[in-house]
Amino acid sequence: MKVITGVAGFIGSCMLSRLNQEGIKDVVIVDDFSKEERKNNYKDKQYSLAIDREEFPLWLKDNADKVDFVVHLGARSDTTEKDWNVFLKLNLGYSQTLWKICADNNIPFIYASSAATYGDGNNGYSDDIATIDKLQPLNLYGKSKQDFDIWQLQQEKRPPFWAGLKFFNVYGPNEYHKGRMASVVMHAFYQIKEQGRVALFKSHREGFKDGEQLRDFVYVKDVVEVILFLMKEQPKSDIYNIGTGAARSFYDLVKNIFVALGKDVAVDFIPMPVDIRDKYQYYTCADMDKLKSVGYTKQFSSIEEGVKDYVLNYLSEHKYF
Repeated sequence: MKVITGVAGFIGSCMLSRLNQEGIKDVVIVDDFSKEERKNNYKDKQYSLAIDREEFPLWLKDNADKVDFVVHLGARSDTTEKDWNVFLKLNLGYSQTLWKICADNNIPFIYASSAATYGDGNNGYSDDIATIDKLQPLNLYGKSKQDFDIWQLQQEKRPPFWAGLKFFNVYGPNEYHKGRMASVVMHAFYQIKEQGRVALFKSHREGFKDGEQLRDFVYVKDVVEVILFLMKEQPKSDIYNIGTGAARSFYDLVKNIFVALGKDVAVDFIPMPVDIRDKYQYYTCADMDKLKSVGYTKQFSSIEEGVKDYVLNYLSEHKYF
């Protein structure tokens, strides 16, 4: 059987759906299942057992011989969280526990890292592990992911296959529950529906016009395709960027929402909140050479393609993937 943690969340629930599409139903799902607003993410999907995240490590130890893969996507993902102890427990300590169990029992292990580890990008966006200790994340969330990447690279005992995935700006279905942390696409969609306009942050840095801050936006359907590839092929164990390799502006992103809805573009520029202004990334773009080098050949969705699918097939009808 396979295990996915974080199934009540965004990427985890989409991963379960993708496995179901492959006919894989013997899946153990792990999360905090007490939150009512997240139940629609997994309630109509097929799985064999649901386990609370607090109980899962002991269950995994006791049932390791039945598990052939662990995909660890559960984490505290709020980049504005200020309590390091939260990240220490959920992102670092919990991940270390699962890593050790998988290493001890020869279970392949995929885990979620983050492009937040790259900080302001001064050291580039290469997923070369030889330079990983030079990265300086801008927030505690990024630090927790960076700390785990460094910790696991220092371990002598390892799972038979492992992969750390540095997700860039992921958007797509099943993020209704995320509130402030949901993608710009979801927030902009509802602004357009309610007001006919979208608000984007002004630029507070020379060289970037308002709305022209750049991100590597990657559609969640492409993300789960990469994870499925790694599960099936188990190429070189490594840390991999998961983006498109193309940086696009926030203006381009929201423009495509208007296009999908058949509306004229109407954008207002507002001051960036002070609490994130000094820790804001103005440019991200994944170096995707490593993933391609191990045989991944599928094309990633452009924002034109991804936004259109998300808006018309999910957001417009409040549907789930």
